[in-house]
Amino acid sequence: MSNAIESRREPTLRGIPRSIWMLGFVSLFMDTSSELVHSLLPIFLVGTLGASTVTVGLIEGIGEATAAITKVFSGTLSDWLQHRKWLAVAGYGLAALTKPLFPLATSIHMVLTARFLDRVGKGIRGAPRDALVADLAPRHLLGAAFGLRQALDTVGAFAGPLLAIALMALFADDIRLVLWVAVLPALAAVLLLALGVREPERVRPLEVAPRPPLRLAQLRGLGGAYWTVVGIGAVLTLARFSEAFLVLKAADVGLAVGLVPLVMVVMNVAYALSAYPAGALSDRRGRGRVLVIGVALLLSADLVLAAADGPALLAVGVVLWGLHMGFSQGLLGAMVAETTAEAVRGTGFGLFNLISGLALLLASVIAGALWAVGGPSATFLAGAGFTLLAFLGLTALVRRGLLAGPKR
Repeated sequence: MSNAIESRREPTLRGIPRSIWMLGFVSLFMDTSSELVHSLLPIFLVGTLGASTVTVGLIEGIGEATAAITKVFSGTLSDWLQHRKWLAVAGYGLAALTKPLFPLATSIHMVLTARFLDRVGKGIRGAPRDALVADLAPRHLLGAAFGLRQALDTVGAFAGPLLAIALMALFADDIRLVLWVAVLPALAAVLLLALGVREPERVRPLEVAPRPPLRLAQLRGLGGAYWTVVGIGAVLTLARFSEAFLVLKAADVGLAVGLVPLVMVVMNVAYALSAYPAGALSDRRGRGRVLVIGVALLLSADLVLAAADGPALLAVGVVLWGLHMGFSQGLLGAMVAETTAEAVRGTGFGLFNLISGLALLLASVIAGALWAVGGPSATFLAGAGFTLLAFLGLTALVRRGLLAGPKR
């Protein structure tokens, strides 16, 4: 409480606690590692291992669904233990240990195994980390805090593909050798989290924390406002399938293999530049109104990408996609934090990510099947259809005042 009072005298960025900055840099390093792999993995699967686009969609969907399911248990466990940091360390550590499996893979099954274990690590760390941000953040800077962490995370998300491009040129398109480099920033992330982040002291007695396993009473206690946020997140995820299809779209319009990671660079630059301003704006104007802008950006991105037949339109669509991410992902995290009590905050983030992850599994499989049957245009037009439904529903909720944002 005292941190929140003192931070009101500080400008927005200076008012955000040091440990939240450190969590952002942890995310930056791990995302550098993960996106270096992710920017090359679809091409590695299709070009080197002979996988189909349906297989790519299935691997991406299974990976993200695995992370989402794991987040429920890690989030609830962090509530029960009343300690979130070391669960996050365990998750980041597992992800770091799995990075060597990608360059060692000689079959699709090995890639699936590596992706599965990597996403288990993501699942273990995700909900405790997000709940820790919510525990540390001053209430009036909640959107800014989530936006800052997301922005730093996304700097890593474009640093990874940039590094992939440079290393592909340096190593003469030797994908396996490039994938080995991803091990180093992953290890740096684990060390920074273990040594640089301090968890706030708990003032609640242990006995009021929820007891595992997750109980039905806890789900009912989360409340209608929380489940509305969960529903919004699920619908938006159905509309926004895996970014792996942006990489495949780049290859489809004729971009050279060594330059394909530029797609993730461009998307994540737009994401990183917009995430913090969008979060700070939502603190002042309300989450719902800013989120409507994000959905409109996704609709525009889908339509542009469906029509793209060359690098110029591809670039416009990818920028719009990245701006959508900046205007949605941090906001949804802040909305979950606002609609959950501290005692069940980890559980709330875990359930939110579970449902969003299952929606991503469905969306990615559908996207892969549509791509195989009707090509890239069919995939992105279907995404536009889901996004339009989300836009209409979200606009109606905002007009009714159901997503007015934090109460002053």
